Amino acid sequence: MRSALTRLGAAAAVAALLTSCSGGNGGGGAEEPQGLAAAEVCGGFAEDGAATTALKAVLGSGRFEDNYSKPDKALARLRDDAAAPWADSYQPQPVTYCGLVPAEGGPKNLKIEVNAVGEGPYLGSNLAPKVTSYTSGREAFASSGLGAVYFSCRLKAPAHEIVVETRIWGPAGIPDTDLEHRTRLITLANAAARHVADELGCAGTELAEGVPATARP
Repeated sequence: MRSALTRLGAAAAVAALLTSCSGGNGGGGAEEPQGLAAAEVCGGFAEDGAATTALKAVLGSGRFEDNYSKPDKALARLRDDAAAPWADSYQPQPVTYCGLVPAEGGPKNLKIEVNAVGEGPYLGSNLAPKVTSYTSGREAFASSGLGAVYFSCRLKAPAHEIVVETRIWGPAGIPDTDLEHRTRLITLANAAARHVADELGCAGTELAEGVPATARP
């Protein structure tokens, strides 16, 4: 009798061990993936193929975690800035439209800010030799660490036209010679700009679709 009980106890222990090794998901297969897909982040601005590919390459991951994104606040600030003429002393402040980190962790991060700005030009002569310019909106350019797209936004009266800056900061430590990385950053900034323009109902943006073309190597 004792021998039979011993065998039953051993069998139960083996069964418990196998259950724990299976991840405890009740035999339901693989665990649910962590984080968000590219199409789900920050209101879905990166759902098209070009932006999804760029986002995965920039952060080195296919799943992402939000990092203090405030898309609703960013859009509300732009609407407020378009609602009335600015005082001479008024300086609109940028708001983080989208902040992301890889779901699995690590040092990489990405931030996109939007802001209403005054008339350009926006690319100073001291910065021009260090960036690649692109054809989208009023101005678009990127370096290895940041990119920016400026576009006009005409709204229905009584709102007045504004210029929106969409600025992106990518991970640190990217070589200046990595020109493809610059294009990835501007692709994401442009995708965010298009999404913001759609949400606001902007007319006359002249924003490119997909990957903006290079204007100056």
